[in-house]
Parts: sequence; C-alpha cells; structure tokens
Amino acid sequence: MQAQRKDRSNPALNVLRLVIAGTVAGVLAAAVALPAVGGAGVSAKSAMEGLNLKPEELDEPPLPERTILQDSKGKEIGRFYYENRQSVPLGQVAPIMRTALIAIEDFRFYQHGPIDVEGTARALLKNLSSGGVMQGGSSITQQYVKQVLVNKAETPEEQQAAIAPTISRKLAELRNAMAIESKYTKDQILEKYLNIAYFGAGAHGIQAASKRFFDKPASKLTLVEAATLAGAVQNPARTDPNVGPEARTRLQERRNIVLDRMAEIGKITVQEAAEAKAKKLGYKDVKFPGGCEASKYPYFCLYVQYEILSNDEFGKNPDERRKLLQRGGLTIKTTIDPGMQAAADKAIKKYVSKKDKPVASQAMVVPGTGEIKAMAASRTFGQSKKKNEMSYNIVADGAHGGGRGFQQGSTAKVYTLAAALEDGLKYGDGFPAPAGYTASGYNSFKNCKGENVGDPSHTVRNSSEGGGGFKTLESGTWGSVNTFFIKLQEKVGLCDVVKMAKKLGVKRADGAKLSEVETFTLGVNEVDPVTIANSYAVFASRGQYCKPLAITEIKDRNGKAKQYKPKCSQVMEEEVADAVNGILSGVFTKGTMQEVGGVGRDAAGKTGTTDNYMSAWFAGYTPNLSSAVSLGDPRGTSAHKLIGITIGGRYYPYVYGATISGRVWKDSMLSALKGVEPTDFTSVDRSRFGGCTDNCAPKPPKEKKGDDDGNPFDVFDPRAGDDNGGWPFGGDRQNNGNGRGRGGDTGPITPGR
Repeated sequence: MQAQRKDRSNPALNVLRLVIAGTVAGVLAAAVALPAVGGAGVSAKSAMEGLNLKPEELDEPPLPERTILQDSKGKEIGRFYYENRQSVPLGQVAPIMRTALIAIEDFRFYQHGPIDVEGTARALLKNLSSGGVMQGGSSITQQYVKQVLVNKAETPEEQQAAIAPTISRKLAELRNAMAIESKYTKDQILEKYLNIAYFGAGAHGIQAASKRFFDKPASKLTLVEAATLAGAVQNPARTDPNVGPEARTRLQERRNIVLDRMAEIGKITVQEAAEAKAKKLGYKDVKFPGGCEASKYPYFCLYVQYEILSNDEFGKNPDERRKLLQRGGLTIKTTIDPGMQAAADKAIKKYVSKKDKPVASQAMVVPGTGEIKAMAASRTFGQSKKKNEMSYNIVADGAHGGGRGFQQGSTAKVYTLAAALEDGLKYGDGFPAPAGYTASGYNSFKNCKGENVGDPSHTVRNSSEGGGGFKTLESGTWGSVNTFFIKLQEKVGLCDVVKMAKKLGVKRADGAKLSEVETFTLGVNEVDPVTIANSYAVFASRGQYCKPLAITEIKDRNGKAKQYKPKCSQVMEEEVADAVNGILSGVFTKGTMQEVGGVGRDAAGKTGTTDNYMSAWFAGYTPNLSSAVSLGDPRGTSAHKLIGITIGGRYYPYVYGATISGRVWKDSMLSALKGVEPTDFTSVDRSRFGGCTDNCAPKPPKEKKGDDDGNPFDVFDPRAGDDNGGWPFGGDRQNNGNGRGRGGDTGPITPGR
C-alpha cells in the first residue's frame, strides 16, 4: 500500500498516466497536478529520472516500400505494394509541410528531448478547454516509435499490443524514444516520421500522400495542402476523404485547426490562416492501384510476378518472396517492348473480340536472348465473368500464372523434322504418305523408357478427299501431312523426337511430363504461346536455346542494381537449324500459309489445327523475332470446338491455323518489325542436306509425246495425301474419329481457309 502511495506521488508518472488515460476525469486531475509539477520544476530530464527510465534500442526494420515494374524503356507499367509508400529525404518535403506538421503535433520538437513534459501539460489543458483532442500529447519521436512497432507487427494481436493504452507499453515507448533521440538528429527523426506516417486513402508516407491527395510531389505542397496532410495524421481513418462527405468535412475541419495553430504560434499570419481556411479541400483522389489487374500489360506483369515468387534467389519460401515483392522497394526493369506489345494487341483486336468465348493469345520472343517482348490476349484480364474477363495468364504456363494451355497441333511437327535432319536425312528423303496410317504393332513406337506405345487400334488420317503420294521432308512439311509425319517419327524414333522437343524447351503448360505417345508429332500435348515461340526461336538463332527472359535488372531500395543476362546454350548444330529454316520458309510460298503470305523478309513458320478443330495455332519467326499465336476456348476445347462459330464479328464454318492465328501473326509481325533492319537466314548447306539418301522419290514414268495436259500438279501436288489442303486453300486436318484429341491438323479442303 505504501509503495502504491509513493508511486502515485510521482508527478512524472502522474503526467504519464494522464497522457494515456485521455479521459475528462484524468484531464481534470491533470489540471490540479500540473501546477505542482511546474512548481517543482519538473524538466524532461527530472521526469526521466523520476520514472527511472533508461534508453532501450529500437529494432527498425526497413519500411515497406512499393515495387515498381518498368518496361524496356524504363517507363512504369505496374507496381506491387503492401503499403503504397515512396520514401523521400527531408530535403524533398516542402518546408511549409514540415512547419505544419510540427505546429500541430509537437511544436517544441526542436527544443525538447524524447518526452516533452511542458508540451504534454499544455496539450492536456488545451484539450480540456476545447472539449476534444486538439493537440497531440506524444512527441514526434514517440509517435515514430509507435509507428515502427505497428509496422513490425505480423499479427492483429501484435498490432494491438503496439498501441495498447497501458503504462508498461508507454514506458517501453519512452525508453525506445530516448534511444532514438540519442541515435539520430532531429531532422533525421522528422524525416523518418514523415515517411512512416499513414495519412489515409491508402497513402503511407508524405510522398505517396501528396500524390494521392493532390497529384504532386511533397516538395510542391502549398500551405492549404500541407495543413490538410498535417491534420490527417492524427486519426486518418476518421478523416479519410475516400470514406465519404462526412469524412471530408472532418478533414477540412482538422485542416482549419492546423491553420489556426500555425497562426497561434506565429508561423503564419492570422490573415493567411483566414484566406487558407476559405479555400476548398482540393482533394484530387489520384488512384495508384497495385497488382497486375491494374497493369497496362497484365499478362506480362503476371509472368514477372511469378518469376519472383517461384525463384528461391528472392527468398527461402513463397512468403519471403512475396514480402520482398510487395515491401522491398524494388525497381524491376523488364524486357517488354511497348511497340511490339502494341502490335500484338492491335492485331489480336482486329480478328478476335474481347467478348468472344474463344481466346487468341500471343507471345513474342527474341531469338538468341530469350527476351519476351510481348504477351497479349484478346480477353481483358480480371475477375469479372459478366465482363468475360480472363482470371489467369493464358499466354504462359502454369508456373507463371497460366492454365492448362491448348493442344499444340501440327506446330509440333517441326520437332520431328528437326530430329530427322539431325539424324542425317536430306531434303529429298521421304516415302509414300497414304490416306490413313495404322501402326503395325505396339512396338512401332517406343517412349524414352523403352516402353511400347504404338496403337494398332487407331488410324491416323489425312484430309477427307483422301489420296496419297510420295512426300519428301519439304513437300510433307509444306502440306502438313499427318501420315507422312507419323511415318517420319517412326523412322527417326519417338524418343529422339521427344528429346529434340525437350532440347528446344518444350514442356506441358500444366507442368506434367510430356505425353510420349504415337501421336506426339501431331501435337497432343497442351502448351502455351511463350513456350512455343521460344522453341521456334532456337531455329531462328541457329540452334541456340535461351531460357525465356522477362527481367533484365533489379534495383533494391538503396539503388544497388543486379543485372540479369540471357541464359543460353547451343542445343542444335547451326547447319541443322539452317536446314529447318529452309524448309519452313516454304510454308509461306508453297504451303499452308500461301494464301496469307509472308512479311516481306526472311521468315519461317508452321500452322497447326488440332483434331476436330479444338484449337488453332501459328508459330513463326524471322532471324530477329519469334512469335506464336494460339486460339481456343478455355471453357473446354472438346465441348467448344472452332466449328460454325462467329469470332470477331465474322462467321467461320471451320477455323484453321492460317485462318485467324496466321493472320494475327502476320499483321503483328509486320508492325513489330518496323524499323528493325531485316536479317537473312543463313543459306542451307546443300552439300549436306540437298538431294536424298536411300529414301529417294521414285522416278516418274516417262511421258508420251504430246501428253501435256496442262495440269499444274503433274510435278508436285501439295493436296495429295495432305492433311489440310496444304496449298493456297489452307486448313489442317487430322480426323481420328474417336474424339480423343490426338492433335494434328484437321479439316476438308475449303477455299479461303
């Protein structure tokens, strides 16, 4: 009992209790106690001694800072944040802002130590006489300490403890404040406080608040604006201008209190205060949305986000990596090219509407570096089903926020072609391609485990008009002939074809292992545009595979930069890649893209339309840029085929690889490559790849004199045995009749496809 009486006779502790209590009874008691305190000459020092306080070091973790995403030109394209904050030095804060804040929160800031007993007493009496809280009782240093503790809190319980109205918490705060006052200058403390304080409307720190409230940096704040922000820090939830008219009225009232206080202590004149009070609030409500949904390039933004979240270089676990992304204050420079992205967006919009259920998506990649220059899709990214928005990254694989992808179709045939050329076959090598092919046995195809995966119960077919004919590597590719490629895969070996695809970076979009089955060459695996564009880029770069690259530089909050270089390796002989380019170039002049045409410079590519028109692709490249375009219905391609469908306001009885995807590719590449100096493919080594080995075409029978019937297909009929009409009339076909989605190209010959 004696100890309790002694404790209550401590004037410094009494003042402390009153500061905490904030009640009318407490303030009345303070009115009685304070004269005695003053008469006793209680100074900050004697108050500290009376409370028996000693400095206690405060752990000050870095403030949560926003992360900025930039395009290849250095322009902001997105941001991530836990708290919208951009810390600035005190010199970048308008002097009037500093004056306003100190006037209302701690006008003797530069005169007192960690606790201002005189200022606390004045605040108590002022608040008593006004009937409300007009002036703060805690020093700016104490407020900074509390903000640090709140920011450190990981749970709601920890946050509540950081602001609990208890003497033990307040004593701990004072001990920390003493250490802070010893560690920093007053200017440094003020700078830290201005950067940590919350102002409402989602704005943390003075710079974010200045831009959020008034659309200007903190260095440009006027008297009225500074008084507004100074008034907001006391109770930002109550004066948040976004809450509604009542909150804005309270904020304006609070601003006027600040102006009156500034006049009272002589920082501005009474007339200046009156003029400022007569002005409107002036709140601009400038939005600074975060996350990829608000990004100009949301699909690419998602790709970058998942690159950070899945890479242990940025943290031991996903939680650490997410904190770094949202709080680390990083500046991430990326590979996205605004011009190329615009080209992809425009081309897709021309042919596919954002209201259509089928989605067109496109990726552009630089051969030889793997830099992703564009990621576009026809549907808007977002969560609204009513607006037909897309909620995942359809341009990329599951590891980058994507989905299951679409079956690749005949764009997969190029891996069989490359494996055949690497295996020693020549341009003139080939064999008869029947209208239908059935494996002679289960051992006709073996996967890379040596297991038999042939399917004698299934017949792979070409187009409905049937026909056969001898096909070479050239003519079989130009016509995209299913039976030819199944036989070519059988000759080369399924495992060698799978290994070739893997060397080029091909993987399933869902992350599962590639399906090593008989119809692998017909494109049964579900993939994404980034993966396919990057695999085709290997041919363009003469056999060099580069991992897809989205980030080129990351600066930390202190300006220290780390560069991210391409990760490339030679996975194919240069001459083999040249040979692939030589054949795929003919797709534009003699094959399934002949009606659409090329891009006025060396280019190569391949169409792909899957079984029963479930999806349609085109993948192609120049030496400078590789791109892949997919088209399919994410609701399910088996149930929602590209047959008898209206897309982009146009009706299509059937949609082939060249019909929409090929045209999107052409239009976007023409635009994306403007200003880029054309580069030629390296000439094919004809001494190595010209002619044929032991798979030569049979010599045609000698014609009788006068037997020229004028048939232009006497020499080469690309329609014969073709899976898609293979000539100016386009359209790919593979109809297995079992609905199992075995890939390949599909469709009858129809002019204009």
